[in-house]
Amino acid sequence: MSFDNMAQFNIVLVLSLCLSLCLLPHPTSAQLKQNFYSKTCPNVENIVRNVVRQKFQQTFVTVPATLRLFFHDCFVSGCDASVMIASFGGNKAEKDHPDNLSLAGDGFDTVIKAKAAVDAVPSCKNKVSCADILTMATRDVVALAGGPSYAVELGRFDGKTSTSSSVSGNLPKGSFDVNQLNSMFIKNGLNQTDMVALSAAHTLGFSHCNQISSRIWGSKVDSTLNSAYAKQLQAMCPRNVDPRIAINMDPSTPRTFDNVYYKNLQQRKGLFTSDQVLFEDSRTRPTVNAWASNPNAFNKAFITAMTKLGRVGVKNSGNGNIRRNCGAFN
Repeated sequence: MSFDNMAQFNIVLVLSLCLSLCLLPHPTSAQLKQNFYSKTCPNVENIVRNVVRQKFQQTFVTVPATLRLFFHDCFVSGCDASVMIASFGGNKAEKDHPDNLSLAGDGFDTVIKAKAAVDAVPSCKNKVSCADILTMATRDVVALAGGPSYAVELGRFDGKTSTSSSVSGNLPKGSFDVNQLNSMFIKNGLNQTDMVALSAAHTLGFSHCNQISSRIWGSKVDSTLNSAYAKQLQAMCPRNVDPRIAINMDPSTPRTFDNVYYKNLQQRKGLFTSDQVLFEDSRTRPTVNAWASNPNAFNKAFITAMTKLGRVGVKNSGNGNIRRNCGAFN
């Protein structure tokens, strides 16, 4: 075999090995499984679900707040509840980074109350991680808002670190285009289809006027905005308005988890640039159109994407633990 042929052979061999290894499950995510607590805390999902339902009855904000908390946790250092840690001493934690300051308190409160309810059962005390409780609570709020219910994988440990600096550059921004979105999601093991599915979390909840001011009050209105919708937004968010004023992310069904998010994009009523680009870009428009007309296909894709998201950066007993207080390290 010549040197050139040998070199080519070695390159192919390396690529083949890499491909094989890349297809293997991550060693920590492989520990996850459904019914993980069947022996140690068999009723944990019902306990969490009951607490989430009570919170939901108190305020609908519980739904978008919990869902957003899960995304922000998993995208920074993995799904390890590190976003819940309060800053202490000289350590500024994730939750105090500017990108996390708008996380609604009801999401944190939901997890804290569910953790207390779980630990009140003697056999469950200090057996269930905050990361797993957040995962279960997220599934439950989606279902309560009319979305699909699905089996969740459990077995996460809670992270032992939480720093504000780890947040920078790891959360998608409302100004992102498809390339930027894909890049960030791929970094977390999620593909373009997952990205389009998870973007539909914006079918629930609200944002604030300062997040869209550049689209409606620049030198000209963003051309990808429906003109009538732009005028509505200008009326709700006039110049120099209090930036804390809230606006619904879904102008049609803001309290229902549904595929109307994609129908809104077809009508150019995406609140953020990062929403509307999914319809404007030829790579993602077919998916938007397909799910706008097929809610069952969207629900299936969303479940797949949420399951994959829940595997990101999972901690094990070696680099994590079961936190006694979700807001503080043991």
